[in-house]
Amino acid sequence: MVTMTTTAYIPTSFNLVSYLHNTMHTGVAKSSTMTTNFAGFSYAFTLLGAFLSDSHISRFKTMLVFGPLEILGYGLLALQAYCPSLHPPPCETSGQLNDCQQVRGSNLVLLYIGLYTVAVGEGCMKACLASFGGDQFDSKDPVESRLQSSFFNWFTFGISVGGFTGLILIVWLENNKGWDYSFGVSALLFLIGLLVLASGFPLYRNQKPKGSPLTRILQVFVAAFRKRNLARPETLKELQQEEEEEALDREKPSHSKCLRFLDKACIDQGKSGAWSLCTPSQVEETKILLRMVPIFLICVLNYTPLFLLISFSVQQGNTMNTKVGKIHISPATLFVIPTAFQMVILVVYDRFFVPFARRITGYSRGITPLQRIGIGHVALTAATGVAAIVERKRLEIVGEKGLEDPGTGVTMSVLWLTAQILFIGINNATTFAGLLEFFNSEASGGIKSFASALFWCTLGLGSLMGTFQVDIVNKVTRHGAEGRGWLEGDTLNRSRLDLFYWFLFAHGGVSFLIYLYCAKRYTYRCDPRVNNVRNAYLHCPNPPEDDERVSM
Repeated sequence: MVTMTTTAYIPTSFNLVSYLHNTMHTGVAKSSTMTTNFAGFSYAFTLLGAFLSDSHISRFKTMLVFGPLEILGYGLLALQAYCPSLHPPPCETSGQLNDCQQVRGSNLVLLYIGLYTVAVGEGCMKACLASFGGDQFDSKDPVESRLQSSFFNWFTFGISVGGFTGLILIVWLENNKGWDYSFGVSALLFLIGLLVLASGFPLYRNQKPKGSPLTRILQVFVAAFRKRNLARPETLKELQQEEEEEALDREKPSHSKCLRFLDKACIDQGKSGAWSLCTPSQVEETKILLRMVPIFLICVLNYTPLFLLISFSVQQGNTMNTKVGKIHISPATLFVIPTAFQMVILVVYDRFFVPFARRITGYSRGITPLQRIGIGHVALTAATGVAAIVERKRLEIVGEKGLEDPGTGVTMSVLWLTAQILFIGINNATTFAGLLEFFNSEASGGIKSFASALFWCTLGLGSLMGTFQVDIVNKVTRHGAEGRGWLEGDTLNRSRLDLFYWFLFAHGGVSFLIYLYCAKRYTYRCDPRVNNVRNAYLHCPNPPEDDERVSM
Protein backbone atom coordinates (compact mmCIF):
# COMPACT_ATOMS: atom_id res chain seq x y z
CA MET A 1 0.00 0.00 0.00
CA VAL A 2 2.85 2.40 0.86
CA THR A 3 4.48 1.81 -2.52
CA MET A 4 1.23 2.29 -4.47
CA THR A 5 0.37 5.45 -2.55
CA THR A 6 3.73 7.10 -3.13
CA THR A 7 3.84 5.98 -6.78
CA ALA A 8 0.79 8.19 -7.31
CA TYR A 9 1.45 11.02 -4.84
CA ILE A 10 5.17 11.83 -5.09
CA PRO A 11 5.37 12.54 -8.86
CA THR A 12 2.10 14.46 -8.65
CA SER A 13 3.37 16.71 -5.85
CA PHE A 14 6.82 17.14 -7.42
CA ASN A 15 5.58 18.00 -10.92
CA LEU A 16 2.35 19.78 -9.95
CA VAL A 17 4.10 23.12 -10.41
CA SER A 18 4.53 22.32 -14.13
CA TYR A 19 0.84 21.45 -14.49
CA LEU A 20 -0.24 24.68 -12.82
CA HIS A 21 2.15 26.85 -14.84
CA ASN A 22 1.86 25.20 -18.27
CA THR A 23 -1.77 24.02 -18.28
CA MET A 24 -3.52 26.30 -15.80
CA HIS A 25 -1.26 29.26 -16.73
CA THR A 26 -0.56 30.45 -13.19
CA GLY A 27 2.53 32.61 -12.58
CA VAL A 28 5.89 31.48 -11.22
CA ALA A 29 5.27 32.46 -7.59
CA LYS A 30 1.62 31.37 -7.54
CA SER A 31 2.49 27.98 -9.06
CA SER A 32 5.08 27.43 -6.35
CA THR A 33 2.85 28.55 -3.48
CA MET A 34 -0.09 26.45 -4.69
CA THR A 35 2.20 23.44 -4.84
CA THR A 36 3.65 23.99 -1.37
CA ASN A 37 0.15 24.64 0.03
CA PHE A 38 -1.06 21.36 -1.45
CA ALA A 39 1.85 19.47 0.12
CA GLY A 40 1.44 21.33 3.41
CA PHE A 41 -2.25 20.55 3.80
CA SER A 42 -1.64 16.93 2.79
CA TYR A 43 0.58 16.60 5.84
CA ALA A 44 -1.61 18.77 8.08
CA PHE A 45 -4.59 16.47 7.53
CA THR A 46 -2.63 13.71 9.28
CA LEU A 47 -3.91 15.24 12.53
CA LEU A 48 -7.46 14.45 11.43
CA GLY A 49 -6.51 10.86 10.64
CA ALA A 50 -4.65 10.44 13.95
CA PHE A 51 -7.54 11.87 15.96
CA LEU A 52 -10.14 9.60 14.34
CA SER A 53 -8.00 6.45 14.48
CA ASP A 54 -7.05 6.98 18.14
CA SER A 55 -10.42 8.16 19.42
CA HIS A 56 -13.26 6.69 17.39
CA ILE A 57 -12.37 4.17 14.68
CA SER A 58 -9.36 1.92 14.19
CA ARG A 59 -6.45 2.77 11.90
CA PHE A 60 -7.57 0.13 9.41
CA LYS A 61 -11.09 1.55 9.18
CA THR A 62 -9.73 5.10 8.89
CA MET A 63 -7.74 4.06 5.82
CA LEU A 64 -10.76 2.31 4.28
CA VAL A 65 -12.91 5.44 4.83
CA PHE A 66 -10.48 8.09 3.54
CA GLY A 67 -8.69 6.06 0.86
CA PRO A 68 -11.64 6.35 -1.59
CA LEU A 69 -11.54 10.15 -1.11
CA GLU A 70 -8.06 10.26 -2.60
CA ILE A 71 -9.23 8.17 -5.55
CA LEU A 72 -12.11 10.63 -6.04
CA GLY A 73 -9.68 13.57 -5.98
CA TYR A 74 -7.47 12.04 -8.68
CA GLY A 75 -10.59 11.30 -10.71
CA LEU A 76 -11.72 14.94 -10.55
CA LEU A 77 -8.26 16.15 -11.62
CA ALA A 78 -8.25 13.65 -14.50
CA LEU A 79 -11.69 14.87 -15.62
CA GLN A 80 -10.58 18.50 -15.57
CA ALA A 81 -7.40 17.74 -17.50
CA TYR A 82 -9.37 15.74 -20.09
CA CYS A 83 -12.21 18.19 -20.81
CA PRO A 84 -11.09 21.35 -22.70
CA SER A 85 -13.95 23.35 -21.21
CA LEU A 86 -12.69 22.75 -17.66
CA HIS A 87 -9.25 24.33 -18.11
CA PRO A 88 -7.83 27.36 -19.97
CA PRO A 89 -7.15 27.06 -23.71
CA PRO A 90 -3.58 26.13 -24.71
CA CYS A 91 -1.15 29.04 -24.70
CA GLU A 92 2.57 29.55 -25.22
CA THR A 93 3.88 29.94 -21.67
CA SER A 94 7.56 30.20 -22.59
CA GLY A 95 7.19 33.97 -22.83
CA GLN A 96 5.26 36.34 -20.63
CA LEU A 97 1.92 35.11 -19.32
CA ASN A 98 0.11 38.38 -19.92
CA ASP A 99 -1.57 36.99 -23.05
CA CYS A 100 -2.51 33.64 -21.46
CA GLN A 101 -5.85 33.07 -19.80
CA GLN A 102 -5.34 31.86 -16.23
CA VAL A 103 -7.67 29.34 -14.62
CA ARG A 104 -10.51 31.12 -12.84
CA GLY A 105 -14.11 30.87 -11.71
CA SER A 106 -15.73 27.45 -11.48
CA ASN A 107 -12.72 25.79 -13.10
CA LEU A 108 -10.48 27.15 -10.34
CA VAL A 109 -12.95 25.87 -7.75
CA LEU A 110 -12.89 22.42 -9.37
CA LEU A 111 -9.08 22.47 -9.33
CA TYR A 112 -9.01 23.26 -5.61
CA ILE A 113 -11.66 20.62 -4.83
CA GLY A 114 -9.66 17.97 -6.69
CA LEU A 115 -6.35 18.91 -5.11
CA TYR A 116 -7.60 19.14 -1.54
CA THR A 117 -9.72 15.99 -1.78
CA VAL A 118 -6.46 14.23 -2.62
CA ALA A 119 -4.82 16.08 0.29
CA VAL A 120 -7.45 14.92 2.82
CA GLY A 121 -7.21 11.30 1.72
CA GLU A 122 -3.42 11.34 1.57
CA GLY A 123 -3.09 12.96 4.98
CA CYS A 124 -5.36 10.46 6.74
CA MET A 125 -3.58 7.55 5.04
CA LYS A 126 -0.18 8.88 6.11
CA ALA A 127 -1.31 9.17 9.73
CA CYS A 128 -2.28 5.50 9.87
CA LEU A 129 0.09 3.56 7.61
CA ALA A 130 3.27 3.70 9.71
CA SER A 131 1.48 3.11 13.02
CA PHE A 132 -0.66 0.35 11.50
CA GLY A 133 2.48 -1.39 10.26
CA GLY A 134 4.01 -1.12 13.72
CA ASP A 135 0.87 -2.68 15.23
CA GLN A 136 1.63 -5.91 13.38
CA PHE A 137 4.65 -6.56 15.61
CA ASP A 138 4.28 -7.87 19.15
CA SER A 139 6.60 -5.82 21.36
CA LYS A 140 6.54 -8.59 23.99
CA ASP A 141 8.03 -11.11 21.57
CA PRO A 142 11.85 -10.79 21.33
CA VAL A 143 11.95 -11.80 17.66
CA GLU A 144 9.13 -9.48 16.58
CA SER A 145 10.48 -6.58 18.63
CA ARG A 146 13.77 -6.76 16.70
CA LEU A 147 11.90 -6.86 13.41
CA GLN A 148 9.98 -3.79 14.55
CA SER A 149 13.22 -1.90 15.17
CA SER A 150 14.05 -2.03 11.42
CA PHE A 151 10.50 -1.31 10.29
CA PHE A 152 10.94 2.46 9.86
CA ASN A 153 13.94 2.04 7.57
CA TRP A 154 12.02 -0.38 5.37
CA PHE A 155 8.91 1.80 5.52
CA THR A 156 11.04 4.64 4.12
CA PHE A 157 12.47 2.20 1.57
CA GLY A 158 8.93 1.42 0.40
CA ILE A 159 8.29 5.14 -0.03
CA SER A 160 11.48 5.38 -2.10
CA VAL A 161 10.47 2.45 -4.33
CA GLY A 162 7.10 4.10 -4.95
CA GLY A 163 8.72 7.44 -5.66
CA PHE A 164 11.25 5.85 -8.02
CA THR A 165 8.50 4.07 -9.95
CA GLY A 166 6.23 7.10 -10.05
CA LEU A 167 8.94 9.49 -11.18
CA ILE A 168 9.50 7.26 -14.20
CA LEU A 169 5.99 6.02 -15.03
CA ILE A 170 3.73 8.90 -13.98
CA VAL A 171 6.08 11.65 -15.16
CA TRP A 172 6.41 9.89 -18.53
CA LEU A 173 2.63 9.85 -18.82
CA GLU A 174 2.45 13.55 -17.88
CA ASN A 175 4.95 14.54 -20.55
CA ASN A 176 3.97 12.16 -23.37
CA LYS A 177 0.31 11.18 -22.95
CA GLY A 178 -1.15 14.05 -20.94
CA TRP A 179 -2.11 14.90 -17.41
CA ASP A 180 -5.49 13.22 -17.78
CA TYR A 181 -3.69 9.89 -18.26
CA SER A 182 -1.34 10.50 -15.32
CA PHE A 183 -4.12 11.43 -12.90
CA GLY A 184 -6.22 8.50 -14.12
CA VAL A 185 -3.40 6.00 -13.67
CA SER A 186 -2.68 7.47 -10.21
CA ALA A 187 -6.30 6.80 -9.22
CA LEU A 188 -6.07 3.24 -10.57
CA LEU A 189 -2.81 2.51 -8.72
CA PHE A 190 -4.25 3.84 -5.48
CA LEU A 191 -7.38 1.68 -5.94
CA ILE A 192 -5.22 -1.42 -6.45
CA GLY A 193 -3.23 -0.62 -3.31
CA LEU A 194 -6.40 -0.11 -1.28
CA LEU A 195 -7.84 -3.43 -2.48
CA VAL A 196 -4.60 -5.22 -1.56
CA LEU A 197 -4.70 -3.60 1.88
CA ALA A 198 -8.33 -4.63 2.42
CA SER A 199 -7.65 -8.21 1.29
CA GLY A 200 -5.39 -8.78 4.28
CA PHE A 201 -8.06 -7.91 6.85
CA PRO A 202 -8.29 -11.42 8.40
CA LEU A 203 -4.54 -11.46 9.02
CA TYR A 204 -4.09 -8.03 10.62
CA ARG A 205 -3.68 -7.16 14.27
CA ASN A 206 -6.10 -4.29 14.76
CA GLN A 207 -5.69 -2.05 17.80
CA LYS A 208 -8.86 -0.75 19.42
CA PRO A 209 -9.25 3.04 19.82
CA LYS A 210 -8.04 4.11 23.26
CA GLY A 211 -9.29 7.68 23.39
CA SER A 212 -7.87 10.93 22.17
CA PRO A 213 -4.37 11.74 23.49
CA LEU A 214 -5.22 15.44 23.16
CA THR A 215 -8.03 15.01 25.69
CA ARG A 216 -5.75 13.19 28.15
CA ILE A 217 -3.09 15.87 27.79
CA LEU A 218 -5.60 18.66 28.32
CA GLN A 219 -6.86 16.89 31.44
CA VAL A 220 -3.34 16.96 32.88
CA PHE A 221 -3.00 20.71 32.31
CA VAL A 222 -6.42 21.42 33.84
CA ALA A 223 -5.83 19.22 36.89
CA ALA A 224 -2.33 20.64 37.45
CA PHE A 225 -3.60 24.22 37.14
CA ARG A 226 -6.35 23.60 39.69
CA LYS A 227 -3.73 22.33 42.15
CA ARG A 228 -1.07 24.91 41.31
CA ASN A 229 -0.89 26.17 44.92
CA LEU A 230 -0.29 22.73 46.43
CA ALA A 231 3.12 21.40 47.32
CA ARG A 232 4.74 19.32 44.62
CA PRO A 233 4.78 15.58 45.48
CA GLU A 234 8.17 13.90 45.83
CA THR A 235 6.91 10.55 44.55
CA LEU A 236 3.91 9.48 42.58
CA LYS A 237 1.89 6.60 43.99
CA GLU A 238 0.14 4.23 41.64
CA LEU A 239 -3.52 5.12 41.30
CA GLN A 240 -6.50 2.88 40.75
CA GLN A 241 -7.03 4.24 37.26
CA GLU A 242 -3.77 2.67 36.11
CA GLU A 243 -5.27 -0.78 36.59
CA GLU A 244 -7.65 0.16 33.79
CA GLU A 245 -4.70 1.14 31.61
CA GLU A 246 -3.07 -2.23 32.21
CA ALA A 247 -6.31 -3.87 31.07
CA LEU A 248 -5.90 -1.94 27.82
CA ASP A 249 -2.31 -3.22 27.59
CA ARG A 250 -0.99 0.31 27.38
CA GLU A 251 2.66 0.97 28.07
CA LYS A 252 3.31 2.78 31.36
CA PRO A 253 6.13 5.34 30.96
CA SER A 254 8.65 5.62 33.79
CA HIS A 255 8.51 8.67 36.02
CA SER A 256 10.84 11.51 34.99
CA LYS A 257 12.12 14.45 37.02
CA CYS A 258 11.57 17.15 34.42
CA LEU A 259 8.49 19.42 34.21
CA ARG A 260 7.59 18.38 37.74
CA PHE A 261 4.89 21.03 38.11
CA LEU A 262 2.68 18.66 36.09
CA ASP A 263 3.03 16.03 38.84
CA LYS A 264 0.47 18.01 40.84
CA ALA A 265 -2.21 16.62 38.53
CA CYS A 266 -1.80 13.29 40.40
CA ILE A 267 -2.43 14.70 43.88
CA ASP A 268 -5.60 13.15 45.33
CA GLN A 269 -7.76 15.76 47.05
CA GLY A 270 -10.74 13.46 47.39
CA LYS A 271 -12.25 14.59 44.08
CA SER A 272 -12.73 11.96 41.43
CA GLY A 273 -13.07 12.52 37.72
CA ALA A 274 -10.64 12.68 34.80
CA TRP A 275 -10.42 16.49 34.96
CA SER A 276 -9.54 16.52 38.66
CA LEU A 277 -7.29 13.51 39.15
CA CYS A 278 -4.89 12.13 36.53
CA THR A 279 -2.75 9.02 36.47
CA PRO A 280 1.05 9.11 36.47
CA SER A 281 1.00 7.63 32.96
CA GLN A 282 -1.08 10.55 31.71
CA VAL A 283 1.39 13.00 33.24
CA GLU A 284 4.36 11.23 31.69
CA GLU A 285 2.69 11.18 28.27
CA THR A 286 2.25 14.93 28.54
CA LYS A 287 5.88 15.41 29.56
CA ILE A 288 7.05 13.33 26.61
CA LEU A 289 5.17 15.52 24.15
CA LEU A 290 6.32 18.76 25.78
CA ARG A 291 9.95 17.64 25.59
CA MET A 292 9.52 16.98 21.86
CA VAL A 293 7.96 20.39 21.11
CA PRO A 294 11.28 22.33 20.67
CA ILE A 295 12.61 19.64 18.30
CA PHE A 296 9.31 19.69 16.41
CA LEU A 297 9.32 23.47 15.98
CA ILE A 298 12.94 23.80 14.88
CA CYS A 299 12.56 20.90 12.44
CA VAL A 300 9.63 22.79 10.88
CA LEU A 301 12.02 25.67 10.19
CA ASN A 302 14.75 23.34 8.94
CA TYR A 303 12.34 21.63 6.55
CA THR A 304 11.01 24.90 5.07
CA PRO A 305 13.58 25.13 2.21
CA LEU A 306 12.94 21.54 1.03
CA PHE A 307 9.62 22.01 -0.76
CA LEU A 308 10.65 25.37 -2.21
CA LEU A 309 13.83 23.79 -3.53
CA ILE A 310 11.88 20.93 -5.13
CA SER A 311 9.29 23.12 -6.85
CA PHE A 312 11.77 25.73 -8.07
CA SER A 313 14.23 23.05 -9.27
CA VAL A 314 11.50 21.71 -11.56
CA GLN A 315 10.80 25.23 -12.85
CA GLN A 316 14.54 25.77 -13.40
CA GLY A 317 14.73 22.57 -15.41
CA ASN A 318 11.81 23.63 -17.60
CA THR A 319 13.86 26.57 -18.87
CA MET A 320 17.01 24.52 -19.56
CA ASN A 321 18.22 22.12 -22.24
CA THR A 322 16.50 18.85 -21.33
CA LYS A 323 18.15 16.73 -24.01
CA VAL A 324 21.00 14.36 -23.20
CA GLY A 325 22.05 13.00 -26.58
CA LYS A 326 18.81 11.87 -28.20
CA ILE A 327 17.02 11.38 -24.89
CA HIS A 328 14.61 13.98 -23.52
CA ILE A 329 14.78 14.19 -19.70
CA SER A 330 11.93 15.78 -17.80
CA PRO A 331 13.16 17.92 -14.86
CA ALA A 332 10.91 16.00 -12.46
CA THR A 333 12.48 12.74 -13.68
CA LEU A 334 15.83 13.92 -12.29
CA PHE A 335 14.48 13.13 -8.83
CA VAL A 336 14.84 9.46 -9.79
CA ILE A 337 18.58 9.89 -9.13
CA PRO A 338 18.34 10.84 -5.43
CA THR A 339 15.47 8.38 -4.94
CA ALA A 340 17.61 5.49 -6.20
CA PHE A 341 20.53 6.81 -4.14
CA GLN A 342 18.24 6.98 -1.12
CA MET A 343 17.18 3.33 -1.52
CA VAL A 344 20.83 2.25 -1.60
CA ILE A 345 21.65 4.37 1.46
CA LEU A 346 18.77 2.91 3.47
CA VAL A 347 19.81 -0.69 2.77
CA VAL A 348 23.48 0.00 3.48
CA TYR A 349 22.56 1.96 6.61
CA ASP A 350 20.34 -0.77 8.06
CA ARG A 351 22.43 -3.80 7.14
CA PHE A 352 26.00 -2.54 7.40
CA PHE A 353 26.35 0.88 9.04
CA VAL A 354 24.16 0.22 12.10
CA PRO A 355 25.99 -2.97 13.23
CA PHE A 356 29.36 -1.30 12.61
CA ALA A 357 28.52 1.96 14.36
CA ARG A 358 26.87 0.12 17.27
CA ARG A 359 30.20 -1.46 18.19
CA ILE A 360 31.84 1.98 18.28
CA THR A 361 29.16 4.18 19.85
CA GLY A 362 27.24 1.65 21.91
CA TYR A 363 23.99 3.09 20.58
CA SER A 364 21.38 0.49 19.70
CA ARG A 365 20.76 2.13 16.28
CA GLY A 366 24.38 3.05 15.56
CA ILE A 367 23.78 6.77 15.94
CA THR A 368 20.93 8.53 17.69
CA PRO A 369 17.89 9.77 15.75
CA LEU A 370 18.79 13.40 16.47
CA GLN A 371 22.29 12.91 15.05
CA ARG A 372 20.78 11.37 11.93
CA ILE A 373 18.37 14.30 11.60
CA GLY A 374 21.23 16.79 11.96
CA ILE A 375 23.15 15.19 9.07
CA GLY A 376 20.11 15.68 6.84
CA HIS A 377 19.75 19.33 7.81
CA VAL A 378 23.37 19.96 6.81
CA ALA A 379 22.72 18.27 3.45
CA LEU A 380 19.63 20.40 2.81
CA THR A 381 21.48 23.62 3.61
CA ALA A 382 24.25 22.56 1.23
CA ALA A 383 21.62 21.90 -1.44
CA THR A 384 20.37 25.50 -1.28
CA GLY A 385 23.94 26.83 -1.59
CA VAL A 386 24.64 24.66 -4.64
CA ALA A 387 21.28 25.66 -6.15
CA ALA A 388 22.16 29.35 -5.76
CA ILE A 389 25.45 28.86 -7.63
CA VAL A 390 23.77 26.90 -10.44
CA GLU A 391 20.99 29.49 -10.80
CA ARG A 392 23.55 32.32 -10.93
CA LYS A 393 25.29 30.47 -13.79
CA ARG A 394 21.95 29.99 -15.57
CA LEU A 395 21.07 33.69 -15.28
CA GLU A 396 24.48 34.65 -16.69
CA ILE A 397 23.66 32.63 -19.81
CA VAL A 398 20.24 34.30 -19.94
CA GLY A 399 21.94 37.71 -19.90
CA GLU A 400 24.50 36.77 -22.54
CA LYS A 401 21.87 35.34 -24.93
CA GLY A 402 19.26 38.04 -24.26
CA LEU A 403 16.66 35.58 -23.04
CA GLU A 404 15.03 37.78 -20.39
CA ASP A 405 11.62 37.67 -22.10
CA PRO A 406 11.38 34.06 -23.32
CA GLY A 407 11.04 31.53 -20.52
CA THR A 408 13.04 28.81 -22.29
CA GLY A 409 15.98 28.53 -24.64
CA VAL A 410 18.79 28.40 -22.05
CA THR A 411 21.50 26.16 -23.51
CA MET A 412 22.65 25.05 -20.05
CA SER A 413 22.06 21.31 -19.54
CA VAL A 414 19.39 20.22 -17.06
CA LEU A 415 21.99 17.85 -15.59
CA TRP A 416 23.45 20.85 -13.75
CA LEU A 417 20.57 20.37 -11.30
CA THR A 418 21.80 16.91 -10.36
CA ALA A 419 24.02 18.11 -7.50
CA GLN A 420 21.31 19.99 -5.59
CA ILE A 421 18.84 17.14 -6.17
CA LEU A 422 21.40 14.63 -4.89
CA PHE A 423 21.71 16.57 -1.63
CA ILE A 424 17.90 16.40 -1.36
CA GLY A 425 18.19 12.61 -1.57
CA ILE A 426 20.71 12.58 1.28
CA ASN A 427 18.33 14.71 3.33
CA ASN A 428 15.45 12.30 2.72
CA ALA A 429 17.50 9.26 3.67
CA THR A 430 18.63 10.82 6.95
CA THR A 431 16.23 13.47 8.24
CA PHE A 432 13.03 11.81 7.00
CA ALA A 433 13.79 8.38 8.48
CA GLY A 434 15.40 9.95 11.56
CA LEU A 435 12.34 12.06 12.37
CA LEU A 436 10.01 9.10 11.83
CA GLU A 437 12.10 7.00 14.20
CA PHE A 438 12.44 9.83 16.73
CA PHE A 439 8.74 10.60 17.10
CA ASN A 440 7.71 6.95 17.23
CA SER A 441 10.45 5.69 19.54
CA GLU A 442 10.14 8.58 21.98
CA ALA A 443 6.34 8.40 22.18
CA SER A 444 4.72 5.98 24.63
CA GLY A 445 2.15 3.45 23.44
CA GLY A 446 -0.87 5.68 24.08
CA ILE A 447 0.30 8.54 21.84
CA LYS A 448 2.11 6.82 18.96
CA SER A 449 -0.52 7.73 16.33
CA PHE A 450 -0.45 11.33 17.47
CA ALA A 451 3.36 11.28 17.37
CA SER A 452 3.23 9.95 13.79
CA ALA A 453 0.89 12.82 12.90
CA LEU A 454 3.37 15.27 14.46
CA PHE A 455 6.07 13.84 12.22
CA TRP A 456 4.01 14.48 9.08
CA CYS A 457 2.98 17.90 10.38
CA THR A 458 6.66 18.79 10.57
CA LEU A 459 6.78 18.40 6.80
CA GLY A 460 3.40 20.07 6.28
CA LEU A 461 4.11 23.15 8.37
CA GLY A 462 7.52 23.44 6.73
CA SER A 463 5.79 23.50 3.35
CA LEU A 464 3.29 26.15 4.47
CA MET A 465 6.15 28.20 5.94
CA GLY A 466 7.70 28.13 2.48
CA THR A 467 4.60 29.81 1.05
CA PHE A 468 4.81 32.45 3.74
CA GLN A 469 8.51 33.04 2.99
CA VAL A 470 7.85 33.55 -0.72
CA ASP A 471 5.20 36.18 0.03
CA ILE A 472 7.36 37.99 2.59
CA VAL A 473 10.47 37.99 0.38
CA ASN A 474 8.49 39.39 -2.56
CA LYS A 475 7.05 42.18 -0.40
CA VAL A 476 10.44 43.11 1.08
CA THR A 477 12.27 43.06 -2.27
CA ARG A 478 9.54 44.83 -4.26
CA HIS A 479 11.19 48.13 -5.19
CA GLY A 480 12.48 50.12 -8.13
CA ALA A 481 10.74 51.22 -11.31
CA GLU A 482 9.44 47.76 -12.19
CA GLY A 483 8.13 47.21 -8.67
CA ARG A 484 8.70 43.45 -8.78
CA GLY A 485 9.97 41.21 -6.02
CA TRP A 486 12.65 38.56 -6.51
CA LEU A 487 10.10 35.91 -7.53
CA GLU A 488 7.44 38.04 -9.19
CA GLY A 489 8.73 37.85 -12.74
CA ASP A 490 6.48 36.27 -15.35
CA THR A 491 9.23 33.72 -15.92
CA LEU A 492 12.29 32.57 -14.00
CA ASN A 493 14.47 34.39 -16.52
CA ARG A 494 13.05 37.68 -15.22
CA SER A 495 13.28 36.65 -11.53
CA ARG A 496 16.13 36.53 -9.01
CA LEU A 497 15.84 32.97 -7.80
CA ASP A 498 19.58 32.91 -7.09
CA LEU A 499 19.22 35.55 -4.37
CA PHE A 500 16.24 33.71 -2.91
CA TYR A 501 18.33 30.52 -2.74
CA TRP A 502 21.04 32.43 -0.82
CA PHE A 503 18.33 33.60 1.55
CA LEU A 504 17.32 29.96 2.09
CA PHE A 505 20.99 29.07 2.64
CA ALA A 506 21.26 31.67 5.41
CA HIS A 507 17.94 30.50 6.84
CA GLY A 508 19.21 26.92 6.90
CA GLY A 509 22.45 27.85 8.64
CA VAL A 510 20.75 29.81 11.41
CA SER A 511 18.04 27.20 11.99
CA PHE A 512 20.67 24.44 12.11
CA LEU A 513 22.53 26.23 14.90
CA ILE A 514 19.27 26.50 16.83
CA TYR A 515 18.66 22.81 16.19
CA LEU A 516 22.07 21.91 17.63
CA TYR A 517 21.22 23.84 20.80
CA CYS A 518 17.83 22.11 21.19
CA ALA A 519 19.16 18.65 20.35
CA LYS A 520 22.04 19.01 22.82
CA ARG A 521 19.61 19.81 25.61
CA TYR A 522 17.12 17.08 24.75
CA THR A 523 16.91 14.13 27.16
CA TYR A 524 15.91 10.83 25.60
CA ARG A 525 13.03 9.02 27.24
CA CYS A 526 15.01 5.79 26.92
CA ASP A 527 18.77 5.37 27.08
CA PRO A 528 19.88 4.88 23.44
CA ARG A 529 23.17 3.39 24.64
CA VAL A 530 21.40 0.17 25.63
CA ASN A 531 22.23 -2.41 22.96
CA ASN A 532 19.07 -4.38 23.62
CA VAL A 533 16.69 -2.65 21.19
CA ARG A 534 13.65 -4.04 22.95
CA ASN A 535 14.61 -2.54 26.29
CA ALA A 536 15.89 0.68 24.80
CA TYR A 537 12.82 1.65 22.85
CA LEU A 538 9.86 -0.30 24.12
CA HIS A 539 9.93 -0.83 27.86
CA CYS A 540 12.64 1.57 28.99
CA PRO A 541 12.97 0.27 32.58
CA ASN A 542 15.86 2.57 33.45
CA PRO A 543 15.46 6.03 31.90
CA PRO A 544 18.50 8.31 32.14
CA GLU A 545 18.57 10.62 35.13
CA ASP A 546 18.90 14.38 34.73
CA ASP A 547 22.58 14.27 35.72
CA GLU A 548 23.18 11.49 33.15
CA ARG A 549 21.59 13.23 30.23
CA VAL A 550 21.88 11.43 26.91
CA SER A 551 21.55 14.04 24.17
CA MET A 552 21.92 14.21 20.38
